[in-house]
Amino acid sequence: MRLRTLFLSITLAVAPTFAFAATTPDFSVGPQYDTTHVYVAPQDVDAFVRSFAATFEGQSTKQGIATVTPTPSSTSTQLVQTPSGAVSVFGFRTPVPYPFGLERTGYLVTDLDAAIEAAEQAGAATVVTAFDDPIGRDAIVSWPGGVNMQLYWHTRKPSYQALRHVPENRIYLPAASAAAFVQAFTRFAHGKVVSDDARAPATDIGGTKGTYRRIRLESGYGKATVLVTDGHLAWPYGSEVTGYEVDDLDAALARATQSGAKLVVPAHDEGDRHAAMLQFPGGYVAEIHAAAR
Repeated sequence: MRLRTLFLSITLAVAPTFAFAATTPDFSVGPQYDTTHVYVAPQDVDAFVRSFAATFEGQSTKQGIATVTPTPSSTSTQLVQTPSGAVSVFGFRTPVPYPFGLERTGYLVTDLDAAIEAAEQAGAATVVTAFDDPIGRDAIVSWPGGVNMQLYWHTRKPSYQALRHVPENRIYLPAASAAAFVQAFTRFAHGKVVSDDARAPATDIGGTKGTYRRIRLESGYGKATVLVTDGHLAWPYGSEVTGYEVDDLDAALARATQSGAKLVVPAHDEGDRHAAMLQFPGGYVAEIHAAAR
């Protein structure tokens, strides 16, 4: 009886139990409007932008200075758009007001107030209530496990080209909060679990032995990968928040190193992908991968 109980508990721990239907509208606009937030020191902004744009063959908007928080502050701000995903770059001239800098992504929504309400109904907490910025309105919500994301809305609707490759939001969580996060976020995002590997090799995340659980999600906001670990991670694993897909990994790594980025995890095979890790000027760490040959 004890063996049966133990087997049942293990099965429940690894089985995908995330069929929780959304009861609110889908407020997503498209992954080309979703950005990773990158905070770098002002003196590193130009070097970061040049290297990131060169690596992923993109371009940046003109840099501006603005207040993008509900309390007084000043930062440079610009958008770097690439075929593999976009980043919003902030170089604060003043101290960064809490909790800004802790949010990983910004997601454009069709209706900010309704999206906030839907996120709360799904299980998120609003940590920065809606406020005006120079081009629209923003809020920050926190999902189970302490996963902070910005929701935003533009006064003038933007129009961007579809991405060649949709990036993945890489979310490291302990087992105790992973199920709650997946259930809450997929409910809000009208998302789905596309794969759930309870025994992915730990070598994929810098380990030497053992396994971890990897859950891949897709929604109108793009892709997300939940990496369920015990927290025994070697740097730089866990410091990257986004994984970027490219057509040719070797060519992208060559562009990266030639433009000032450092290769911190060499290219290697990970099941269905060939992957590496980069650190850009200013400290931003990113996973980069291409489909396995």
